[in-house]
Amino acid sequence: MNCIELYAGAGGLAIGVGLAGFEPLAVVEWNKGACDTIRRNQLLGYPLVRDWPLHQADVRNFDWSQIPEDIDLVAGGPPCQPFSMGGKHLAHDDGRDMFPATVDIVRRLRPHAFVFENVKGLTRSSFANYYQYILLQFEFPEIVRRRKESWFDHLLRLQKERASGRLHGQGLTYNVLTTLVNAADYGVAQKRERVFIVGFRSDLGIEWSFPRRTHSQDGLLFEQWVTGEYWDRHRIPRRARGAVPVQFEARVQTLSDCLILADELPWRTVRDAIWGLPDPESKAERNFSDHRFQPGARTYSGHTGSTLDQPAKTLKAGDHGVPGGENMMVKDTGEVRYFTIRESARLQTFPDGFRFQGSWTETMRQLGNAVPVVLAQRVAASVAEKLIKAKLKSLILARQRMLGVA
Repeated sequence: MNCIELYAGAGGLAIGVGLAGFEPLAVVEWNKGACDTIRRNQLLGYPLVRDWPLHQADVRNFDWSQIPEDIDLVAGGPPCQPFSMGGKHLAHDDGRDMFPATVDIVRRLRPHAFVFENVKGLTRSSFANYYQYILLQFEFPEIVRRRKESWFDHLLRLQKERASGRLHGQGLTYNVLTTLVNAADYGVAQKRERVFIVGFRSDLGIEWSFPRRTHSQDGLLFEQWVTGEYWDRHRIPRRARGAVPVQFEARVQTLSDCLILADELPWRTVRDAIWGLPDPESKAERNFSDHRFQPGARTYSGHTGSTLDQPAKTLKAGDHGVPGGENMMVKDTGEVRYFTIRESARLQTFPDGFRFQGSWTETMRQLGNAVPVVLAQRVAASVAEKLIKAKLKSLILARQRMLGVA
């Protein structure tokens, strides 16, 4: 199956999509730093990205005529700054809003499916109308905004057309689903809430739902405070484990009464993610790429770092480097330090063999903007499964018609 990757960044979503079985016809990213990271890995012959057709370009200026219609998948993470909790909250008035361009690409390429990821802030009540507008454009990409028509008037027209029920089954339409997920629920050692917008072309007749979560907080609490397996695995002596956190005491008691825990794995923690990496302040760090100590970490109100025995806070990318304290860990001693690039890459589930290019600040920006590879693979694999089944069904019907048995 083939795909197009938009707004690729350092490649988190694209790697996950590739691991799910898709081969890119184009990987498009305008930022030079992110492209340099991908190019570095291509020069090193890293297999997951070695053959990517990388284009450093704005998607609005890319020549899409070279890409055939009816491709299998378009995937990407449009810039989140217009909707980010830490941004200016300008949405459609922000020049970085790339959803209109993304809809244009879907309309042109007519993919069988698309997968787009963005920040939780997109679902805020203050963006409710514009969020619905985005979804309706993806549902009916051929209902184009007219010249001098405001986006809100276009929204009203889309709503009217949808209510009429006339358009599905006519022209290019998509069945669109949107889900807010926590990456920790899918094996990522990070509490990272993100919105996924997934669509399948209506003529394919595909019914899809977001993959069921695989990991849970209950699973972690059970291993930490009921069986103690978590501490034993990390060789933490009893005297160093402390007591059950107050906010979890009642839940742990409930779990203690359970004979069988649900078939969900425990949340992965910071300690799980960085296991096996040496202290970056030691000489041993030289044996690991992108694992150098970054000085200057400090705590202040609202920025206290991530504890070792829970999933990390959301890694972030600030306009001027890392926002204070969010991208740091609290050591067993209570001291804080910044996550190294390699530790941050593990929190985003990039493979250890994947190298990053640029300064610590630039690389942390790339990581803060990335989609966790494991989460991307899980979503893309569920999409691939549905597309493969639809293709097989189509081939069987075609074969039956040829044999005159349909």
